[in-house]
Amino acid sequence: MAIGERIHFFRKKRGMKLKQLGQAVGFPESNADVRMAQYESGSRTPKADITNRLAKTLDVSPQALTVPNIDSYTGLMHTLFTLEDTYGLKVTELDGQIVLHVDVQQGKDAAELHRMLCAWQEQAAKLEAGEITKEDYDRWRYHYPELDATQLRARVLSPELNDLLMDNLQDDK
Repeated sequence: MAIGERIHFFRKKRGMKLKQLGQAVGFPESNADVRMAQYESGSRTPKADITNRLAKTLDVSPQALTVPNIDSYTGLMHTLFTLEDTYGLKVTELDGQIVLHVDVQQGKDAAELHRMLCAWQEQAAKLEAGEITKEDYDRWRYHYPELDATQLRARVLSPELNDLLMDNLQDDK
């Protein structure tokens, strides 16, 4: 699905008109609807700053708008092949069903994809169990990774603080 289709999808999901969205991202009233129609039709592609403003207005991550080109089954298959090559995605059969899984032995990228898929599966299971609503689930997906509580985050010290701590450690020796 191209960026224009994603913009259209989220605009409709939010119940917004073309002109309303265009004005919200900063286009003048006189051409806001035309500009948005150009983006949605694919005749124009928004630059990064516009994509960021669209994402903010639509309350999604910019990455939710800029997905790989999967407009055709062939494009989708090549996306999956790339995931196989890069991230260890494998296709197998289990109980008569075709399933995709990650070979975590293929390296750190495969392990990271596995971790991310586990986080997704956790949210899907919560939805299935009624622990979260569909809106909560969609919000998690469309704001990934910001709302992913399984992400490991580390604070990096400023160079000044790092130097100060290192100096204090040296003084203790």
